[in-house]
Amino acid sequence: MAPAFTLAAEAPKLSAANTGFMLICSALVLLMTPGLAFFYGGMVRVKSTLNMLMMSFVSIGIVTILWVLYGFSAAFGTDHGSLIGWNSDWVGLSGIGLTQLWDGYTIPVFVFMVFQLMFAVITPALISGALADRVKITAWSLFVVLWATLVYFPVAHWVWGAGGWAYKLGVIDFAGGTAVHINAGAAALGVILVIGKRIGFKKDPMRPHSLPLVMLGAGLLWFGWFGFNAGSWLGNDDGVGALMFVNTQIATAAAMLAWLAYEKIRHGAFTTLGAASGAVAGLVAITPSGGAVSPLGAIAVGAIAGVACAAAVGLKFRFNYDDSLDVVGVHMVGGIVGSLLIGFFATGKGQSTAAGVFYGDHTFDQLWKQCAGVFAVLAYSLIVSGVLAFLLDKTIGMRVSEDQEVSGIDQAEHAETAYDFTGAGGGVLGSGGALLAGAQNRKVDA
Repeated sequence: MAPAFTLAAEAPKLSAANTGFMLICSALVLLMTPGLAFFYGGMVRVKSTLNMLMMSFVSIGIVTILWVLYGFSAAFGTDHGSLIGWNSDWVGLSGIGLTQLWDGYTIPVFVFMVFQLMFAVITPALISGALADRVKITAWSLFVVLWATLVYFPVAHWVWGAGGWAYKLGVIDFAGGTAVHINAGAAALGVILVIGKRIGFKKDPMRPHSLPLVMLGAGLLWFGWFGFNAGSWLGNDDGVGALMFVNTQIATAAAMLAWLAYEKIRHGAFTTLGAASGAVAGLVAITPSGGAVSPLGAIAVGAIAGVACAAAVGLKFRFNYDDSLDVVGVHMVGGIVGSLLIGFFATGKGQSTAAGVFYGDHTFDQLWKQCAGVFAVLAYSLIVSGVLAFLLDKTIGMRVSEDQEVSGIDQAEHAETAYDFTGAGGGVLGSGGALLAGAQNRKVDA
């Protein structure tokens, strides 16, 4: 993210080019949430497809309203104690003039606000993949309200808000390695440790029901991520946004190839699910680091993240936690890798003059700063998310009943099914959704 600023009495002249660019980037970031819905929706069984789509879509509605009412003020308002922001003039977006510019930039406050809104929308949606098949939509909706308020808005202020402790410390996070991906991944881990495993975990086949849908979702994520990353410099004036755009493509390609190579060596096949997951792992890892590393550094970041995330997705079977769609393995681990590698590969010539270990920082100064940001966000999100899940589970209940989970959460929660097979001939496909087998599917390292 570009340097955070507060509003000043005098602002630069509005740039129509930068304003138009940022509006396009905002739309691209919004597209990522439906893309995520397709990516997750294809990875679950037939009986959970609509619920997975709905968990992402309802996040768009909930977080949009929260952001307008108080979220933007809490994340980017006047700093209070380096922990939270607040500006009463921004509550309900009141007090913001149509032509008022974001200090130090040539775009209106409204444009910055809506761009950041799209980040706030997708972050809780990322969590949903870990909870597939078993969470009530009402409980999920209330969790999103509480989590956005108590976790995302404060953490966004820490990392990007003027006066936030991580921002003042010098933690580099160009577009959300800590605030978005580690934040969501740690939250996912906290929740699943509370609500428990799916019925049949490690026993029943839980293969993706539609790999074409997964690939479509991954493609939309890759496309939208250019707005997510390049747009985070808030303009086109000095080449840093262009560097981020280039590094996003490079790291994603490197991670995809690295994941496939790991998969071939470990499991004997190149799978489409591996290609899609590897691409997302690369996108996650370059998100915090792409403005600080060179294109060669982006290859290293992507390749390391591809292997690390491919290895990490199997940990759920070893440690017996049910991260349904590998949110922890891809987003939390990918975010950690990308954030920490800044401490090694930062050139000091991009978004920041801070250099990494391989570029002269023999005191490990930037690496320690990155560690502080990574582990503070991880611990805070993990603990608060676990507490929220525990409280919701003990009050309204987080999970559907066993019968509803077995028969299908789509029918139980939404009174709908994703597909109608009644006229297809040859009988109706079983609700277990075991449509794909063999090398097409991710192997289980039990």
